[in-house]
Amino acid sequence: MTTRAQLRPQWEYLSLPQQVAQMVVVRASGYWCDHQIQYPAWEPPLETLRYWVEDLGVGGVILLGGSAAEVAGRSHWLQSLAELPLLIAADVEEGVGQRFAGATWFPPPMALGELAKRDLPAALRDAEAMGAALAQEALAVGINWVLAPVVDVNNNPANPVINVRAFGDTPEIVSKLSTAFIRGAQRFPVLTCAKHFPGHGDTATDSHLDLPLIPHGLTRLEQVEFPPFQAAIAQGVDSVMSAHLLIPALDERWPATLSRRILTGQLRGRLGFDGLVSTDALVMGAIANHYGPHEAAVLAVEAGADILLMPADPEGAIRAVCDAVASGRIAPARIQDSLARLQQAKSKLRPQMPTGGTSHAWENLPPAGFDIEPLMAHLAQPQAQHLATDLLQGSMRVHVPTRSRLQDLTLAAPRRTLIVLDDVLEREFLNRTAPAIALPRQRGLRVEIVDGHTPAGLVLQEPSPTPTLLQLFVRGNPFRGSAGLSQLAAGWFQHLLDTQQLVGLVVYGSPYILEQFLPQLPTEVPYVFTYGQMAQAQAIALQTLLVD
Repeated sequence: MTTRAQLRPQWEYLSLPQQVAQMVVVRASGYWCDHQIQYPAWEPPLETLRYWVEDLGVGGVILLGGSAAEVAGRSHWLQSLAELPLLIAADVEEGVGQRFAGATWFPPPMALGELAKRDLPAALRDAEAMGAALAQEALAVGINWVLAPVVDVNNNPANPVINVRAFGDTPEIVSKLSTAFIRGAQRFPVLTCAKHFPGHGDTATDSHLDLPLIPHGLTRLEQVEFPPFQAAIAQGVDSVMSAHLLIPALDERWPATLSRRILTGQLRGRLGFDGLVSTDALVMGAIANHYGPHEAAVLAVEAGADILLMPADPEGAIRAVCDAVASGRIAPARIQDSLARLQQAKSKLRPQMPTGGTSHAWENLPPAGFDIEPLMAHLAQPQAQHLATDLLQGSMRVHVPTRSRLQDLTLAAPRRTLIVLDDVLEREFLNRTAPAIALPRQRGLRVEIVDGHTPAGLVLQEPSPTPTLLQLFVRGNPFRGSAGLSQLAAGWFQHLLDTQQLVGLVVYGSPYILEQFLPQLPTEVPYVFTYGQMAQAQAIALQTLLVD
């Protein structure tokens, strides 16, 4: 068996800045061209990205946006620049199609938790199949580090950042489904990641915006938050991502990402994890707003992190860590240990990582780029699409009474569908061909869309009462700050109820929202709830509701 000591000499030829750079994973756009960049504050232009990879020698890139084909080309290009093989990462908890158009987009993990309540063995099989399909599609586009599964226990319905990203609200079901997912992904040479340690499920604060506090004692943490991580470690998960949380029972001063007591004492010592420890994104408000881009990187390395994910200033973070080593604040052995763990993790990727005596590890890749046919052969294949459909259908909640208000509508009468969501400008799944728009329109319903940008004077104003099918897109999303109903959505729901205009309801996303509605919903009003928000979920939900 290869030991860490045997792996360590492979890094000796690197300078200290190059060694530290290997611990840095930067964010970049998955789109081809600079003018397509969606988040310029976080995603560098092409020449800056080239500099980070070629000259600084960063160890990895996390991609967001673009089509699957574009990402395949970009990941290939990035690997061709790197002297040492890169980790290419993506947050694809719901499938590669969640982030990159054209690939399979599965419903969020909580859909599997819903299935598990009805048929646990079937849900475990589906979770394993989802992990395998996701890993295969990730490899097809060049992603070798899958930032999944989420193993947080979402026992706080108001959680704005985890929510339906979790498999469930009990440690038992989260442990079983997440290990099945990891087992499926392990059929392919990709790295998996359990997140967010020591558990981000019981908070109502979004760590993208500020630092949440978890008040629970050690006994509660050992009973609820720790077990899914222990299960993932036992299953052989490759990496664990820290949470930006303050947990006084474990460390009164430092958030988990910057806490040696938590990352080294608890995760490595108590739980025995010997794989890669990654920070969550260091640009998130919980860390960036309190510690700055440079000191945060130093503190994370001191705490035991092997990977500095998305520092706001990669070059400055590398320099700060090097200065800490030069001053004696960080021991050189601390850097060497992380490099050895990185090497050990990357050795699992060898089936897709060519080796040889060239100056660049990837020079023997085809000079003309990737072959599109193998890519097409592994993306959005019928088996994966059928699995996504089965998960959506199996986790739906449907109420279509024998006598429903929808059936009372006549073709001649004015009627509409009202779509309410937080921000239509940021939701690519809601375009003019989206089933939520197209299917009601085919049935003669007028389509109206209301979001947070709609002028307040237009809200709740109508020329005359109109039978209305209400469609709500509501789920926890990072940077929203809330997982609950917006005042806009709640206002429309109540108004339509009070004026007897509500003839049907579709909720896309959060089951907690449906639970708030059910006590008020008349039995003659049909409804459908689906965990998905993508076009496939819209079509399945509306075809179930709009029956002839």
